[in-house]
Amino acid sequence: MEGTEFARLKDEVTSYVNGRLRELSERIEETGQCGPDVWKELRERGYLRLAAPVEYGGHGLTFTQYLQLLELFSQSHGSIRMIVHVMNGVWRPIDFLASEEQRERFVKPLVRGEISVAFTLTEPNAGSGADIETSAYKEGDEFVLNGEKWLITFGDTADYYMLYCRMKGTIGYEGTMALLVPRIAPGIEVKLMPQTLGLTGTGHAHILFKNARVPARNLLGEVGQGLASALNGFLDPSRVCVGMTCVGLAQRAFDIAIQRSNERVTFGKQLSQRQVVQTWIAEMATDIEAARQLVMYAGRLKDEGALTPAPASMSKLYALEMLQRVTDKAQQIWGGIGYFKGYEIERIYRDARAQKFEEGTAEIQKAVISKSILAGR
Repeated sequence: MEGTEFARLKDEVTSYVNGRLRELSERIEETGQCGPDVWKELRERGYLRLAAPVEYGGHGLTFTQYLQLLELFSQSHGSIRMIVHVMNGVWRPIDFLASEEQRERFVKPLVRGEISVAFTLTEPNAGSGADIETSAYKEGDEFVLNGEKWLITFGDTADYYMLYCRMKGTIGYEGTMALLVPRIAPGIEVKLMPQTLGLTGTGHAHILFKNARVPARNLLGEVGQGLASALNGFLDPSRVCVGMTCVGLAQRAFDIAIQRSNERVTFGKQLSQRQVVQTWIAEMATDIEAARQLVMYAGRLKDEGALTPAPASMSKLYALEMLQRVTDKAQQIWGGIGYFKGYEIERIYRDARAQKFEEGTAEIQKAVISKSILAGR
């Protein structure tokens, strides 16, 4: 998108985040629900197809342009930024392996908002990688699935699961598969998981596959390519995106902490005039900007077609640890009242914990980074 047009879009999103989305954030916290009307509004405003190519029906933003908007959306409610983040990225792993027929059948309708897809990798007894246990075997023109997935964001409402499994009898990366599975396929049981600490209103599902059947033509790519789609088509750019969601949420925590430090007076002096608070403010501002620049560096690599796992994991690792430091200081500036429900800083503090688990924990990121370094990049 050209610079002037993008600047207008960025101004539009800024106004929307600071106006309408503040109202929706309060409603979501009060009701515990992020209803279909929120999805509908975001979709109709075109905010769920920002990053997709124009020829698919998207806005065609560069990755770095999209990251700038994602930072803004992340300053709103956690469930809203989750919708924007997931729906602007889940088309990528499908497109990574899709045939032209599958692109017309799945990718473009997904971008246009005609169908929804949940990224379905994590399992109760396996990590998010080559140890997945959910299996499939082919019978006629169908695959038969057995296993389970959980912690699946929007898994209770999505039309399809972007499911990662393995051909029965295989181990490691061998035999991994990527399948688009209808949520209503026979043999699938969907259980809504308990409410989360933060991200109020975001549904997560526990999904059981008991001889569930899916058409063989819903296989993306070939048997053995499944994890390539998950890791390269989704996780690397998504880790960069999670990094930017940390930056956005930290920026919001910082902004309201500054506001509070100027308003609150103790012993006749504003908090902002106390040296220890000024030190925290300097540390927070530096931390946020350092994370922002690292994430944008990874974003530029993605635009250049040069993004590799290490910088993606570095950006997520630094940003999520920065977020914990910033939100902790911000809540300390707010004082005891900031621990009570009904205050935005309390909600931000809860929402911030979720990023530690999204697209791999800090320990996973460190393993990816060290592996890359020891292999000589």
